[in-house]
Amino acid sequence: MRVLGIEGTAWCASAALHDTEADSTVIESDPYEPDSGGIHPREAAEHMSEAIPEVVGTVLDAAEAEYGPDAIDAVAFSRGPGLGPCLRTVGTAARSLAGALDVPLVGVNHMVAHLEIGRHESGFSNPVCLNASGANAHLLGYHDGRYRVLGETMDAGVGNAIDKFTRHVGWNHPGGPKVEAAAAEVSGDGRGPEAADLLELPYVVKGMDFSFSGISSAANDAYDDSEPVEEICFSLQEHVFGMLTEVSERALSLTGADELVLGGGVGQNDRLREMLAEMCSARGAAFHAPDPRYLRDNAGMIAVLGARMAAAGDTLEIRESRIDPNFRPDQVPVTWRDDESSVARVGNGDGGDHDGRGAEAVVEVVDADDDGLVEGIVDRPIVRKRRIPKEYRHPALDRSLRRDRTVAEARLTNEARRAGVPTPLVYDIDVPEATLTLQHVGDRDLAAILHGGGESGGSDGSDEGRSDRTLRAVRSVGRHLARLHRAGFVHGDPTTRNVRVGSGRSGSEGDRGGDPAPDPTYLIDFGLGYHTGHVEDHAMDLHVFEGSVTATATDSDRLVDAFEDGYREEGDEVVLDRLREVRRRGRYR
Repeated sequence: MRVLGIEGTAWCASAALHDTEADSTVIESDPYEPDSGGIHPREAAEHMSEAIPEVVGTVLDAAEAEYGPDAIDAVAFSRGPGLGPCLRTVGTAARSLAGALDVPLVGVNHMVAHLEIGRHESGFSNPVCLNASGANAHLLGYHDGRYRVLGETMDAGVGNAIDKFTRHVGWNHPGGPKVEAAAAEVSGDGRGPEAADLLELPYVVKGMDFSFSGISSAANDAYDDSEPVEEICFSLQEHVFGMLTEVSERALSLTGADELVLGGGVGQNDRLREMLAEMCSARGAAFHAPDPRYLRDNAGMIAVLGARMAAAGDTLEIRESRIDPNFRPDQVPVTWRDDESSVARVGNGDGGDHDGRGAEAVVEVVDADDDGLVEGIVDRPIVRKRRIPKEYRHPALDRSLRRDRTVAEARLTNEARRAGVPTPLVYDIDVPEATLTLQHVGDRDLAAILHGGGESGGSDGSDEGRSDRTLRAVRSVGRHLARLHRAGFVHGDPTTRNVRVGSGRSGSEGDRGGDPAPDPTYLIDFGLGYHTGHVEDHAMDLHVFEGSVTATATDSDRLVDAFEDGYREEGDEVVLDRLREVRRRGRYR
């Protein structure tokens, strides 16, 4: 099969021919280069209307010269997300070509194409994907017939966040390569980035979601305060790419996946690729960054995914082919693959999922008798948790995060208990070593129960019993978060991996903070928590939990409803109203 792909979501007019038999792709591109600042939608649309006929004509002429008049078997186009005027130009060209050639028309999601070209090139079967592009930044994993959003930016795309700073400085679009070159002047003296000084900038991670607006503003302020622009660029990269690498590791930990692919134009940055590769190597995960021609906006990835969709019969009638500027990747039915999910392989259900290496820490469950600190005081297992150094991060940033999160976890774990939320007791804290000694609670993570990880169900071992237990657990999490918010702080990372569920054995702490209960549910790992009374922060807490459920669990709608019912029992309805607003902020523009 030979597929003609057409791309034009924002700034680059591109056409490509993908030959599935030869596995070869020819790309012709004409990027829009604004005179100053960032992308101007009107100018970009004018460029698209002039450039699309030229790049398509070049590829079509070459295809017909090599293969004859029947060279094209299908036409694929970028249907969204992107700038509406640009997308309309591409859509019109694709419809006209498909009609003239009498071949099927395929509408491709631009962000899914970034993921699929990485999967195609790497040969990975079930990777998590970090998409880092101008207007977007998110993590995707395949589950239950769709690509699920594991985490995303809650404001600006990563490229736009960097461009905000470069516009302030007066540099032309695109700003990313200029920031990379300036940062290299600080770290390129042979000592490496770890030896360079680092400016303090905001570092905002909430579960697997993240925010860039504060760091862009802080970088602008640093420039206005006459900080050297090279040092600002270096620090901006270290913080932004550190955040993206951290949430990628969190996604691998949540899903149990061991493959990561990179997509998007910002993925051309050598420092980001270096961080991701180092993180994956330390975890024993495989990492792949596609060839740069597939990372920037290009029609090659549109043609490759278009061929897979066409082979699966996933084509469009002309009347159904309207563009969608806000086309989210989790809206796309994945018709071209029916293989194993890249998520939901979490835990073995026997308690062992609490041991080992998570995204941040090494956790070891040991007998109290083997520990001199609590010997003779505690007669049940204890947990030794150490936040390990992250070699991909700048040492100063890494030390600060490990120290602050260890202190926050110890303090807020205790405050949560006083607020009536079941949590482990904190026996000891070693701040220099970023190590906590904690009570061992629960039998398994909630993630293991959601995905069947050895869970035996009810007293009769039935699926119905398992479902009831799961609903009780997520409802309890809703109540627990409401109590935290009433007490004036947030958990910060309430994913299904940070909820422990017990068996209800005698002596277990119950859901009401002390009484035995059928299935006591505990919150753990408050390292990203902080004090706040803002409804926005409370809503983000709920969003993080619901995101981890939706991205990894079957029948997630029912679970989310139970969770919100639990929150409603003890929390403020205003927070749930804000949660609905937060959901609408997906940065797929």
